[in-house]
Amino acid sequence: MFLTTAHAAAQFQLSDPFGSNERVAPAPHLRWAPPTKLPAVGATMATEEFAQNQPLTLPELTEFALRNNPRTRQSWLAARAAAAGVGIEQADQLPQISAAYAVTRTQQVTNQGAIVPWQTRYGPSVTLSYVLYDFGVRAFQIENSEYRLLAANLVHNRALQDVMFLVEAAYYRLIGNDALVKANELSLRNAATVLEAAQKRRESGLATVADVYRAETQFAQAQLNLTRSRGELEKSRGQLASVVGLPVNRSIGVRPLEAPPQIGEVASSIGDLLARAKASRPDLVAAEAQVRAAQANAKAVSRAGLPSIEVAGGGGHTMFNDNRPAASNYSAGLLVRIPIFTGFRDTYSARQAQVQAEAAEASRDVLVRQAEVEVWQSYYDLTTTASSISSTEAQVRSAEQTAQAMLARYQSGFGSILDLITAQQEESNARVQRIQSYLDWFTTLARLQVAVGASDLLKAAGGAK
Repeated sequence: MFLTTAHAAAQFQLSDPFGSNERVAPAPHLRWAPPTKLPAVGATMATEEFAQNQPLTLPELTEFALRNNPRTRQSWLAARAAAAGVGIEQADQLPQISAAYAVTRTQQVTNQGAIVPWQTRYGPSVTLSYVLYDFGVRAFQIENSEYRLLAANLVHNRALQDVMFLVEAAYYRLIGNDALVKANELSLRNAATVLEAAQKRRESGLATVADVYRAETQFAQAQLNLTRSRGELEKSRGQLASVVGLPVNRSIGVRPLEAPPQIGEVASSIGDLLARAKASRPDLVAAEAQVRAAQANAKAVSRAGLPSIEVAGGGGHTMFNDNRPAASNYSAGLLVRIPIFTGFRDTYSARQAQVQAEAAEASRDVLVRQAEVEVWQSYYDLTTTASSISSTEAQVRSAEQTAQAMLARYQSGFGSILDLITAQQEESNARVQRIQSYLDWFTTLARLQVAVGASDLLKAAGGAK
C-alpha cells in the first residue's frame, strides 16, 4: 500500500525529533527561504598590481596570470594536501605513543556489605603500540598516497598549461577584435565617402534618390558593424582581465602585433605528435598515476583481512590521597591479530577497491582517446588555417584594388552605385576574413600546443610572443 505525499510528510514529521525537516523547503514545488541571513561571499585574494597605462605583451600577461589566476593556486594547494597525505600514511610506520594523566575517586562495597571509604587515585601513564608485520598493507598504502601526490603535481602542471592557453586565447581574441574595430572604422569611412559621392551626383542630376538611399543603407550597416565590434572588444577585454586574475572591469592595455605573423610549419608528423602527447601531457600521466594509486589501494585492501603482528607496552604510576605508598606498573606484550569474521566487510571492500582500480583504467583510456582527438583535430585545423592565410591576403589586395577602381569610376560619373557598394562590401568582408584567419591560426596553434602538452611544435612562428 502506497502512502500519499501528505501522509508520508506527516510520518516523517513524527519521526523528526530534532526538527531537521524544517530546514528544507516545505514541499517540492516551493522555494526554500533561509531562516537566517546568508553568509556573504568572501572577497577574492588580493592580486599583484602591474604598471598602469602600460601596454603588456603576451609573456607579461602570462606571467601575471600564472601568479594570480585562482586555478593555479587551487591546484597547488591540492598538491600540498596530497603531500600531507603521504606523511599521514608514513606515520603508520612509526610507533604510536600516547600519555594520559588520570584522577579517579571511587567508593566500593564489599561482598559482606561493608562500605569502603572514598578513595582517590591519580597518576600518569604511557602506552605504546607498533605493528611489526601486516603483509605489506602499510607499504601499499604509502605507494597509493605517493601516486596520488604524483597525480596532484601533474594536475598542477596541467593547470599551468590550461591557464597559459586561456591567456593566449583571450589575448588573441582581444587583438583580433581590436583589428576588427579598426577594419570596421575603415569600412565606415569608405561608406561615408560613397554616401557623399552619391549625394553630390544626386545634386548634379547624375544619380537618382535610390542611389542615395542605398548609400545610406550601407552607411547604417557599417555603423552597426562598428558598434557590434566595439562591444565584442570590450567583452574580450573583460575576459582577458578575468583570465589573468583581475576583476572584469579592470582595464588592461595590451601591446598589439607589430607585424603580421610569420606562419611556421609543424616540426613533427601527426603520428609523432600523438606519441608525444601520451608521453608529455601532464593530465595523461596523472591519469596513469591515478590508475597505479588505485591498484596499490586494491592490494592494501585485499590484505587488510590477513593477520598482523603487533607489539604493545605501557607503564604508569599510581598515587593515593591517603597514607598508602605509590605504586608503578609496567606491561609488555606481543599480539597476533587474526581477523576471523567481519560480516563480509573485507570481501566487499576488496571487491570495491578492485572495481575502482578498473574504473580508473577506463577513465585513463577515455582521456587518452579524447587527447588523441584533440591533437588530430587541432593539427589539421592548423594546417587548414595556415593555407587559408595566403589566400585571404590575396583576396584583400584584390578587393582593395577593385573598390578603389569602382569608387574612381563612380566619382567620375561612370559605374553604378550597386557595383560600388558590392565592391566595398567585398573589401570589408575580405579584411574580416583575413583578421579571422590570423585569429584562427594563433588560437589553433595554442590549442595544438596544449593538446600535445608542449610549446615547441613549430619550426618558425611569428607574432607577439
